[in-house]
Amino acid sequence: MTDMLEDIALTKRLLEQFLVVADERHFGRAAERLGMSQPPLSQSIQRLERGLGVRLFERGSGGVTPTAAGEAFTVDARRLLDAQSAAIERVRRVAAGLEGDVRVGYVSILSHHYLPGLLRATAKELPGLRVRLHQGAPTTLTEMIRSGTLDLAFLRDPSSLTSDLVSRDFAVERIAAALPYDHPLAASAGIALADLREEDFVLPDATALPVLAHQVQLACREAGFTPRARAVSDDLTGLFSYVASGLCVSLLPERLRDFHAPEVAFVPLRETSPYLETALSAVHRPDADAAVLRLLELITRRTTP
Repeated sequence: MTDMLEDIALTKRLLEQFLVVADERHFGRAAERLGMSQPPLSQSIQRLERGLGVRLFERGSGGVTPTAAGEAFTVDARRLLDAQSAAIERVRRVAAGLEGDVRVGYVSILSHHYLPGLLRATAKELPGLRVRLHQGAPTTLTEMIRSGTLDLAFLRDPSSLTSDLVSRDFAVERIAAALPYDHPLAASAGIALADLREEDFVLPDATALPVLAHQVQLACREAGFTPRARAVSDDLTGLFSYVASGLCVSLLPERLRDFHAPEVAFVPLRETSPYLETALSAVHRPDADAAVLRLLELITRRTTP
């Protein structure tokens, strides 16, 4: 049949027709099973044979029998159909945000409390998603989101974001007093912020951490004093380290106690001031794909009381 070759498209329908004929070994029964008449089915198989340049079936009065080539093509046709179905299912899962890679950036201080739970929940509820993590400074992470090298970033202070990025709060934490372990108030069940009016503070840098720096100043002002700066730090780990040194106190998000550093005690503040709360934000581009939105929904659901 090699001199009769013609172009043939191995469509899903044509492969299914061939496999039903090979299974039934009878054109009439195969046509009935496929919900079509016999002549068009016979013509389709003939076109397939001409396109492949081989005879797939031996015809007889009692039905058809696959040739050796037909038996081999049966295996490959099933494999082609399975691969085609898998490809269709995969592209639909990716479009629905159920499969693929999501590149997630985070500031180091968030890795101890929020990321482990998010990774466990993703593995359980969205097993087709692969989360690829990148740690960095807030400004670096926002630039990576903007350039497209990251899909999502978790930040504590997104105040400097421009309008081309989207920020969504996913959790709120209380701010507590962070005291050296041997401070007279370190074992207290709770204190008033005014109890720290005579202390030296390590303060957040107003450029690097503008929201937290502003909140600390306003909260202390509400408590009737201006904090006396012993030192300034541009990240939370620096603030934490100054307190651990025993040189000063600070106001820090309560989740920093997850570091389990024996040199630092976190003591709740009795005030209910809005300045003593800090929001955690997820940042992404406005055109974020379905996988990013599913991760956002997942972490929001996990952190909502």
